[in-house]
Amino acid sequence: MNGDIRSIVLLAATLTTGLMAGLYFAFSVAVMPGLARAGDRTFVETMQRVNVAILNGWFSVAFGGALVLGVVSIALNWRGDGRPALPWIIAGVVLYAASLVITMGLNVPLNNQLAHAGDPARIHDLAAVRERFETTWVHWTVARTLTSTAALGCLAWAMRSVARASGRG
Repeated sequence: MNGDIRSIVLLAATLTTGLMAGLYFAFSVAVMPGLARAGDRTFVETMQRVNVAILNGWFSVAFGGALVLGVVSIALNWRGDGRPALPWIIAGVVLYAASLVITMGLNVPLNNQLAHAGDPARIHDLAAVRERFETTWVHWTVARTLTSTAALGCLAWAMRSVARASGRG
């Protein structure tokens, strides 16, 4: 039973981390390159709206759940036959935590600056607002993509380790 709980929590941590890696990947390879081709007003207005829309329960479950479930997985695998997976789980949690630090320390302040710029219809220099935001935000989103994807890889490898240790893999 304890092994099943460990596996379920690790699976949930892996899935939520994967959802976040996928979100960052989609922004890195599709959303932001698409918006790069848009005019300044479209860019600013779209990003302002996305930054409001993303603050919802589903996003919160994946965003916070990945870290919480990862930490719980560390605790559950600290002893016993889950121990071989522990270094991979810890690495995954640390890498995912790095993506959270980037998000909260760099991307969110940029989002807030963009929101405080005001209504795009009333902004006199949309190009300047965009320039202060876009390049830095995109670079840090690529970093979030890399750290969360690496976290996903570590957690997936941890799942393999758990399966092998229990004779299921």
